[in-house]
Amino acid sequence: MTFRVLDPSSEVDTAQGQRAPRLASLEGKTIGFISNGKEGTKGFFGHLDRMLRQDFGAADVVLRVKSNYSAPADDPIVAELPRWDAVISGIGD
Repeated sequence: MTFRVLDPSSEVDTAQGQRAPRLASLEGKTIGFISNGKEGTKGFFGHLDRMLRQDFGAADVVLRVKSNYSAPADDPIVAELPRWDAVISGIGD
């Protein structure tokens, strides 16, 4: 028996963005969470919020929930991104 494997990836390289520079510390920073709104994210983000504040000295943790779990972040959420020092996007089922 012969198996034929097809590669669905594009042969054209697309332009890649650059990574944001790494923060030296989270002390005094504002961290934004973007949640897909599924049940599994509540406990995860709650625990991570406490850790970031207590263990890493984050000044503020902002939680935003997308209106549609399978779509990109809503425009009002995207507009807030420049006010955050770091962003964590999470999913949960």
